[in-house]
Amino acid sequence: MPTIKILPHPEYCPRGAEIQASVGDSICEALLDHDIPIEHACEMSRACTTCHVVVRQGYNSLEEPEEEEEDLLDRAWGLEPQSRLSCQAIVAKDDLTIEIPRYSINHAKEKH
Repeated sequence: MPTIKILPHPEYCPRGAEIQASVGDSICEALLDHDIPIEHACEMSRACTTCHVVVRQGYNSLEEPEEEEEDLLDRAWGLEPQSRLSCQAIVAKDDLTIEIPRYSINHAKEKH
């Protein structure tokens, strides 16, 4: 089983964590299965950017993002070349290190 290392995030994972993930699960599913409450306002239907992560290690082990994901990522806060929607990034055999950006664009949470 690959390991996902989550870098510290002040709200979702203050101390950071290392979790075991199943090959074929999305990063978002793996985080939620291990009680790391990453936002996923669209319920993982590829309709928002609240589950945006930056893959600091292991990015090349993931399948290429589809055009729809790339279009959504253009609206994500803190976009970087290794950004992915965690609901669309499927865990392969390699270990991953991810960073959850400090902010997300979640109009429901922000009460807009």
